[in-house]
Amino acid sequence: MADEKLELSVERHIDAPVEQVWRTMTERFAEWFCPRPWRAEARELDWRPGGRSLVVMHGPNGEELPNEGVVLAFEPNRPFILTDAFTAGWHPAGPFMVGVFAVEPDGTGTRYRASARHWTREAMERHREMGFEAGWAAAADQLKALAERPAA
Repeated sequence: MADEKLELSVERHIDAPVEQVWRTMTERFAEWFCPRPWRAEARELDWRPGGRSLVVMHGPNGEELPNEGVVLAFEPNRPFILTDAFTAGWHPAGPFMVGVFAVEPDGTGTRYRASARHWTREAMERHREMGFEAGWAAAADQLKALAERPAA
C-alpha cells in the first residue's frame, strides 16, 4: 500500500460519464494537462504499458520543461499511470514521482483523481513548493471543463 504521507492529490466531480472523461483525458491530453498560461506538447505518448512518454511544457516566457518517462499502466476507463523513474527502453532516470490519473463512477458523473506519489519526503515537499496544489487543480479544472462540454 502506498505511503499516503508521500502522495499529493487533487479530486474533482465531473458531470460526464466515465467513458467521456476517459476519452477527454487521453485524446485531448495536451489541452488539459498543463495549467494555463503554460501549454503541454505531447511529443510522444505511447499509450501502452512500457510506452514512452515525452511531454514538454511550454511557459509564457519561452520556458521549455521536458518531462520524459514511461507509461506503467494503461487500460480504457481505468487509471493510467506514468513515471519519470525510467526513460524509453527502461533506462533508469532520477525518479521524482509516479503520476496516477484515475476515473470512477460517481453518482451520475465521474470522480477524477490525480495523484503524485514520491520516493522521498524531500521530493514531495519540493513538488508542493513547485505549486502542485494550484497547478494540478488548474489542470483538473481544465479537464472538467473539456469533458463537460457537449460533443459538437
